[in-house]
Amino acid sequence: MSSSTIVVNDQIDGYLLNHVRSESETAEALRKATAPMPASVMQVSPLQGAFMSWLVRFMNVKNALEVGTFTGYSALCVAEALPADGKLVACDVSEEWTSMAREYWERGGVAQKIDLQLRPAVETLDALLQEGRERSFDFAFIDADKPNYDRYYERCLRLLRVGGVVAVDNVLWTGRVADDSYNDESTLAIRALNTKIQHDERVNNVMLPIGDGLTLATKR
Repeated sequence: MSSSTIVVNDQIDGYLLNHVRSESETAEALRKATAPMPASVMQVSPLQGAFMSWLVRFMNVKNALEVGTFTGYSALCVAEALPADGKLVACDVSEEWTSMAREYWERGGVAQKIDLQLRPAVETLDALLQEGRERSFDFAFIDADKPNYDRYYERCLRLLRVGGVVAVDNVLWTGRVADDSYNDESTLAIRALNTKIQHDERVNNVMLPIGDGLTLATKR
């Protein structure tokens, strides 16, 4: 037992990766193809991908949402865990980055499970609400522009069924949320949402030190 969280260095991170379900060949290839890109820090870690795959299987998720897709690694991990008739609505605005995602989704045999929406995510989420999809999703993952996190959270919460989970990424923001000297727009937005979720009576929540921090909130 321990009263504090262990500091995960590279050695421990490697040990963790060696003792979880291995990523698929397609996921590994996509991760390595993304690594040289200047924006590669936007991609979730393989450990987080493994955790999300496990969570989707554990929850028997059939309908999922993703806000922020980048080159498609997290979407691939989720789609691989969905049943054959499952569907992931993926929201992004970059044709360049998601063209790479499409290539690997096809290669991994999951493209038919992913509905990619190339427009501002708020527009997609609002359209889903207008279509009567409220309370019809099992899982939502938020990993996009931080100033809009609260807008995404509120819409995803409406779209989730009772018992559904919204996962919010980057909630530790490389430690800046705990350092009062950082007051840029993104840091302030994440701090505000972290506090909001902590006191949100609509959910049960936990914050985990996975990757750059991951909050899981279950809709009551």
